[in-house]
Amino acid sequence: MPIDYEKRNNVAYITLNNPEKANILDKQTSDAISEAWIDMWEDRDIRCAIVTGTGDKHFCGGHNLAPRADLTDQDREYLKAQRLYWPLAGTVHGQKTGVDGRMGDHYPRVWKPVIAAVNGWAAGAGLYLLLASTDIRIASAEHARFKFALTTQAWLGHGPGASLLIKQLRYIDAMKILLTDLPFDAAEALRIGLVNEVVPHADVMARAEEMARHICTMPPVAVRMMKEFVVRFGDLPTDQAWHVQNLMNSMLIQTTMDGEEGRQAFNEKRPAEFTGKLRQRGEPFPDLSEEDAARLDEAYRSGEF
Repeated sequence: MPIDYEKRNNVAYITLNNPEKANILDKQTSDAISEAWIDMWEDRDIRCAIVTGTGDKHFCGGHNLAPRADLTDQDREYLKAQRLYWPLAGTVHGQKTGVDGRMGDHYPRVWKPVIAAVNGWAAGAGLYLLLASTDIRIASAEHARFKFALTTQAWLGHGPGASLLIKQLRYIDAMKILLTDLPFDAAEALRIGLVNEVVPHADVMARAEEMARHICTMPPVAVRMMKEFVVRFGDLPTDQAWHVQNLMNSMLIQTTMDGEEGRQAFNEKRPAEFTGKLRQRGEPFPDLSEEDAARLDEAYRSGEF
């Protein structure tokens, strides 16, 4: 199998497992990852995922650039032009939409936290995968390396790497990566904010699992909606983003049990037990007497509720 996929204690593990070929995203691997993303998204018991690669050389070395043997150079140029103007239904820039209709099956943004345990090289599509699909990144001090890997081939890249780099990093750091296409190590990745932590190679998975275990104690619906809010609405002007945030927060309070559990646990000074259970729609509020209406109006205007 090109990937190992398993689920333990509310965490999904996606491991690219083709170390002889740098854990590359060939067609078989890409299809398997797409199925894993769909499964982890639809499994309500899964609260977090960890993505890594087998071995200590490659997290993911990129795409399989070897063309089909039965296609000529002219055939390939024709198909690339056709993809630009006549993409297949159900695709994004030639990739099946998979779990995320905006980003395709290679680089989805799943509304559950994804932690990267970067065990080696993340280059080309491997860097895209890191940028697009992971939220927290733990890198091996000894073996993690990073490279855009497309500009040196006279490409901008079909994937979202350049677009995501300029959004996630400072302009000068993103441009150094894109314009020089030089590789860089884990220490530099930490300095520019591409990864959260750098740890000894032997501790990479343990640290990723420690982070995942903590996320599993968090309220699952609030966590997943926080990710959706940041990714989908974070680029809006502040007043508009804040408005969406308030609407999403009101939905959480009114339609899930976790908000009530969080408040009760805080007041009772005990650990909260978040389940993500949904509330049933109830009866309407009773009509208010003039006295109650005035009392509640005063409380509302005070903001102390």
